[in-house]
Order: sequence, then C-alpha cells, then structure tokens
Amino acid sequence: MTSDNPAGRTFEVLVVGNGVLGLSLGLTLARRGTKVAVLGRTDRPWAASTAAGAMLGTFGEVTSTLVASEQGRAKLDLGVQATRLWDDWLDQLSEETGEHDDLRCADGTVMLLNSVGVPGIDSANYTAIRKTLDEYKEPYEDIDPAELGWLDPDPLARPLMGMFIPGEHAVDSGRLLARLQSALLKAGGTLLDGFGESLTTQGERITGVRLTTGDTLTADQVVLAAGAASQTLLDTVPALGGTIPRLCAGVGVSVVARVNPDVPGPTSVLRTPNRAFACGLHLVPRGQGHVYLGATNAIEPEPADVPSIRDATFLLGCALRQLRRDLDTAGIEKIQVGNRPVAFDGFPLVGSAGLDGLWMMTGTYRDGLHLSPLLADEMARRILGDDTRHDLSVFQPVRKPTQAHSRTDVVETAVTHLLATGYEDEWKIPNAWPAVIEAQLRAGFAKFADALDDEYTPPAEILAKAQMNPAFAQQVRQYYAASRATH
Repeated sequence: MTSDNPAGRTFEVLVVGNGVLGLSLGLTLARRGTKVAVLGRTDRPWAASTAAGAMLGTFGEVTSTLVASEQGRAKLDLGVQATRLWDDWLDQLSEETGEHDDLRCADGTVMLLNSVGVPGIDSANYTAIRKTLDEYKEPYEDIDPAELGWLDPDPLARPLMGMFIPGEHAVDSGRLLARLQSALLKAGGTLLDGFGESLTTQGERITGVRLTTGDTLTADQVVLAAGAASQTLLDTVPALGGTIPRLCAGVGVSVVARVNPDVPGPTSVLRTPNRAFACGLHLVPRGQGHVYLGATNAIEPEPADVPSIRDATFLLGCALRQLRRDLDTAGIEKIQVGNRPVAFDGFPLVGSAGLDGLWMMTGTYRDGLHLSPLLADEMARRILGDDTRHDLSVFQPVRKPTQAHSRTDVVETAVTHLLATGYEDEWKIPNAWPAVIEAQLRAGFAKFADALDDEYTPPAEILAKAQMNPAFAQQVRQYYAASRATH
C-alpha cells in the first residue's frame, strides 16, 4: 500500500531513499514479513538510479587503482558475487509482479581501447580488466573492433583493441525502479512520498525521521539509503560528526537518444575503460530505436538536480567522436542528471551507523545498482539478526578515514587523470606544454595535499575538487579533524 499522509505512522524499519538500493532493501524486508516503509520523493530529484546506464558489470569497472588496494579488492569481490544473483533476482521480480517482459536491454559488454585516452589510464585499466577476468576465470574473447558494424568513430579516435565479456549485461533502470516498487507493494511494504529533514533520537537510540512537512515517522530501525543526500540527515545528529566518512556527490550527466530504427544498432554495451575521474564512455541499447549515452562524473559538495550544459556538450562530443559520427542526426529524448554517493575516503558505507537502530547503505559510488541484490540481502540479515553471508567489515560506516593509497600515488593519479581530461576534450596546445603542465600540477597537488592534512589524503578526484573549491577543502579538513577527535 502507499500513504499520502505519513504523519504518525510507525514501522519496524524505515528505509530512507527510494532508489534501487532503498527499494531493494525494502522489498527484501517485506518478503520476510517486516513492517517496512520506503521514504522518498516520487520525482527522485537527486537520485543516481534514474540517470544510470544500469550496467550489470564488475570487470568492466575494474581499474588499476581499484585492484591495487585491499579495500578495492574486497569491493571487486562483492561485485563478482552480485553478478551471480541477478538472474534469480530478475526472475523473482517477474514472478511476484506478473510482469514478464525482460528488463535486460543489453547482451554482454564490448570493451574498447581507443586512441583517445592516455596510456597511464586507458591502457593500464584495459590490462587490469583482462588480468582480473583471467584471475576469476571469467569468459571473454578478443575481438576486432573493425568488425563491429554499427561503430563508426572519427578515424583519429578509432578503437585499437576490443574484447567481449558475455556475462556483463545491462537493465533499463527506469523499468527496474517501477518493478521494484510494484513488488514491494505486493509484498506488503509501504511507499511514502516525502523528504526527511532530520533524524529523531532518544539518548543513544534512533526513533525515527522528521519530514520537511513537519510530520514525524517513528521506526524501530532506520536505514539511510538516500545516496549523497543521506549526509543531510547525518548532519542533524552532531554526535555522529567525524565518526563516519562524509558523503559528497559524483554528479553524472547522461543522454537518452532516439536513433534511426532502420539502422541495426548494437545489441551489447559498448564502453571504454574508466578514465579521467569518471566512468568510461558507454552506450547501452534501450530498444525500440533508443540508446543511452553516459556518463560524466564531477565531484560536487552537494547533489545537483539539473544537468549542466558543460557536461552535456562534453558527453555528446565524446560520443560523436568515439562511437558514431552521425549520432548528431539522432534526437535527444532526454538529458538526465544523477548523483553517485561518494564517501570522502572513496569506499561504501554499509552497516550499523553508530546509534542503536541506525544503519547506512550508501557510498557505493558507481556500483550501487549492480550490488543491490547482494547488499539488500546482507543488510536485511543484519537488521533482522540473521546469519550473514559476506564480510562487510571493511566498509562499516563507523571508521577512521580509509587510506588505500599513499599520498604520492594519489597525487600522481590526480595529475594523470586531470591531464587526460584535456586530451579527451581535444585540447590544442604547443607540443612542449603537456610536460610543463604536468610538472606544475604535480607540484601544486603535492603542496596542497600536504596543507590539507598531515596524515590523510583523499582519493584523487576529491583532492582535485578540494584544490579548486576552498569551501569543499574546508569540509575535508573539518572531517579529518573531527575523525581524529572521535576515533
């Protein structure tokens, strides 16, 4: 059932956030007989799910940086295990809702290594993907990109290598959200249209959430699964300050385009390795003459609710250059913006959050939708006191800042990725200037990192944003200071 008047309602579990993660957890709890409600605005203005390409990929997301740390390896392993859950997850959703049209919209993933990226990112990540596929004995095959009929990039941006990963598909995120909502209601869960303003507490225990309308929802247990917007609620409990890494937004712009239905389009995801602080350029077929193009990534202190012209034009320019030159004849169905939840140390926040009855399931950056079946089951087990299946201790919310890489490595990553944005944006500068710019960037980032904190260094994309935004830099400094005071 739904409720348009949530005032005075009491639940066993209140899930704050109605994106894929929040709905998946609500559904999992409702299936187990829990009196659960999922709270969120129906228009989802700051969600990541609504703008997602929804690639069910683990290996396609691998980077050389990810596999170089224990924490990154742990996240990778969760992703591999989540992949194995999706077939049964989708089948059960169809059975429960009676809606049997396939939510999958792509058959496998084609990884492309083109001549646009820089070797220190694209080539390194492409190699890391292959190596990780081999380690996990995941099937893949090398292909000749010239044989991909639909692909028609600028000759100077043509792919040099390609591989097909048959086990990494994609779903339509909008239809997935609708089906999760339908299944939740059929399982006896409640959907509440509203936005949380603050957490309510009594002593060391959570008691519920106060809404922006002034109404209060009461719950035995509250789960923050509202992505980057979860930070707003955390900030209303001063005692939690510094105990949990702060969240910011990885703002991403994507485009759904209407293409010529008479031209046979791709049936698989087409994508490059992750690059330049962002996802790789990717295209996801959406059926009936539509394709999804994604996605930019810009670290921002606050979530965005409208796409920027800068990011939209950059994305479309990359698609025209690297995928198909006549995409400029396609129609734009919609331009979307989403906010990936990014913790200040770059890793998920999953588990008990420092108050009795308060939980978090966010900070998943690019992987929340893909991890949703696994995390929903794990969180439900923890909330209900059941035996757990996965070790999530490295991602527990109450923790010191995770330092997965040395300051030197972070600075080097920031320099390489910032330079890469210039090459992808086709900058035209004298031949000797890249080396000069690189030296200046390295010196500048190193000096800034030293001034930011004596001990901790944030991930490269957060470091770069902090250097450009003094107010954001102050947030990082204050978080580090508060963390020392509480741990």
